[in-house]
Amino acid sequence: MRNILITALLACAAPLACAADAGKIIFVAGKASAGEQPAVEGAAVQEGQMLSTGSDGFIYVKTVDNGLFILRPQTKARIVTYHIDQANPANTRIKLELLSGVARSKSGEAVKLARQNFRFNTPVAAIGVRGTDFTVFTDDDTSRVAVISGGVVVSGFTGGCRPEGGGPCEGEASRELSAAQRGQLVQVRRGQAAPQVLQANPLSPDQVSPPRSDEPLARSGTAGAPSASVEAMKNAGLNEAIDKVVNTPSPGGEKPVDPVDMPPPVVGVPEQPERAIVWGRWQKVGASAPTLNYAAEGGKSELIALNGVFALFRTPGKDYVAPNNGSVGFTLRGSEAYVNTEYGAGVITSAPATLSNGALNVNFGARTFATNMDLTTRGGEVFALHADGSVTSDGKLIGNAASGRLGFLNLHGLLSSERGGSAATIFDGRLDDKRTVNGGATWR
Repeated sequence: MRNILITALLACAAPLACAADAGKIIFVAGKASAGEQPAVEGAAVQEGQMLSTGSDGFIYVKTVDNGLFILRPQTKARIVTYHIDQANPANTRIKLELLSGVARSKSGEAVKLARQNFRFNTPVAAIGVRGTDFTVFTDDDTSRVAVISGGVVVSGFTGGCRPEGGGPCEGEASRELSAAQRGQLVQVRRGQAAPQVLQANPLSPDQVSPPRSDEPLARSGTAGAPSASVEAMKNAGLNEAIDKVVNTPSPGGEKPVDPVDMPPPVVGVPEQPERAIVWGRWQKVGASAPTLNYAAEGGKSELIALNGVFALFRTPGKDYVAPNNGSVGFTLRGSEAYVNTEYGAGVITSAPATLSNGALNVNFGARTFATNMDLTTRGGEVFALHADGSVTSDGKLIGNAASGRLGFLNLHGLLSSERGGSAATIFDGRLDDKRTVNGGATWR
């Protein structure tokens, strides 16, 4: 008996060997995995088990208290802890973690009884609930949360709010959002003092990674989510999943108070992709070959602007629609720039330069933008560059004329819904009486 006990203890020392079941996979589509194995319907999901989806993958998980945890394409997430104490809900501990991509969490019965002990973490934010259904987009630097029903409280990892903590982080540095605030979302950026409340479109998780037509929706009457009959759900080909979600008793033996419904599949023309930004250098500079085939790109995309040796295009697809309110800030992610020195008599030389410390801020309510960055020449000189201007309803950035002012840029740019919100700019400007700069930049 003593040997059997020792063997059992050693087995539990292995990762996940004795982890509790947190839920069950009720639907899988496309490429998806649970741990190191392909995800399959009916399989248990254990605490700590990594779930991931490919570019066409979806996973729907029904938690042990009849909640839902849904992963959309190109997503990595896990249910870190799902410990339920029915006798004493104060001892319940639930934590979900989204590493990248888009996921949706719909609170189960245990969460509704112990909201103070629920935490949804991303790389940069802690999310608590008020009895809720919400979606989240995240990458390593930015998270955005939209509410379907109920409400959330969101905080960045600053001060006393730490990833290893549990429950919501509340205080001056947190922001709340409820389903009553239609068309808004909460955004957190790494290192930001407090989250921002923004207009959702086109930055919302549903825009970044739309749900399937058969994704469960909230009960009729909640924030903009219609319901459908059980028969319609069955017609969607999800009989077993529906039976498990709708008809399975909760841990207390009762039928779930807030069942989820699924609409019939949508048949029609496939949705267009988001319009993407393409920019680059279309002419040779020194020994550096062009980075953009101007003729080829021009044959399939819309030319937005030419500036020196740089061109800016927008691909075909669904039009970008700028929000009517709110603001968003971007940081510099990629760039290419050249300093041109004029010696007179038509002699001009070009040398590569680097851009750093860049910021791009867009005020949708005022329809304006402002940007600044530092340019460092090959010789180590640093110049502060600036630009501002207007934002059109379809996301074009039109800079005010620099008019020869040193350090100010003539700039054109574009906003896009790609990667949860991004931008690109091309520009030129004067550094001193002999030197000018020409370049382009990507912003996230």
